[in-house]
Amino acid sequence: MPDIQIDRAHLAPSILPADVPELSDDECLACLQRAVETPDSARLDEVAALIGRLAVTIE
Repeated sequence: MPDIQIDRAHLAPSILPADVPELSDDECLACLQRAVETPDSARLDEVAALIGRLAVTIE
């Protein structure tokens, strides 16, 4: 039986947060730095999304 190659990336759902724009790791870190420089509880969702995006990259 011949080998069949499958691109499994298209089979699994993305675990990246949907509300974070496409950013490079460096851009994401810069956004995170700006978001935490001045404490603002209104930006907690943004901070959490950026951390989540970086955590996916690290895995």
